[in-house]
Amino acid sequence: MPHGTNSATTGPTTPATSGVKEQRVTKQRLAVSAALDELDDFVSTQELYRLLQNKGISVSLATAYRILQSLADDGLIDVLRNGEGEAVYRRCAVTGHHHHLLCRNCGKAVEVEAPAVETWAARTASEHGFTEVAHTVEIFGLCAECTAKKAAGKL
Repeated sequence: MPHGTNSATTGPTTPATSGVKEQRVTKQRLAVSAALDELDDFVSTQELYRLLQNKGISVSLATAYRILQSLADDGLIDVLRNGEGEAVYRRCAVTGHHHHLLCRNCGKAVEVEAPAVETWAARTASEHGFTEVAHTVEIFGLCAECTAKKAAGKL
């Protein structure tokens, strides 16, 4: 997954200056971006929509979907599928290709680099004649805190 900065852009773009389509900055786009900056874990569109509504920020659910997809397409946020197959989004601190450990219980996410996975993916693709390969790896489990709660019978 590509990653970038969290700055919003304005104005037209030309292929000579950027491979990323620049987006018009709107109040809604700024609100969604700011809300993502405040979150530590991945969030679904519906969860983000509820957070914005609770803050009194008017963004339709359809607009939230479009903005999140646009930010993901531009590489400004990560998108992945949670354990239920729902798309979830987060602004990541790591600015390169990386993977995630995700807690099935509380949603905690840990960004990890995995050179062995990169080597394996490249080798496997090459062995099968694939080029221009991309991949996503998410590992689901219980974080240390949820594991402790489960052991104590509190989960």
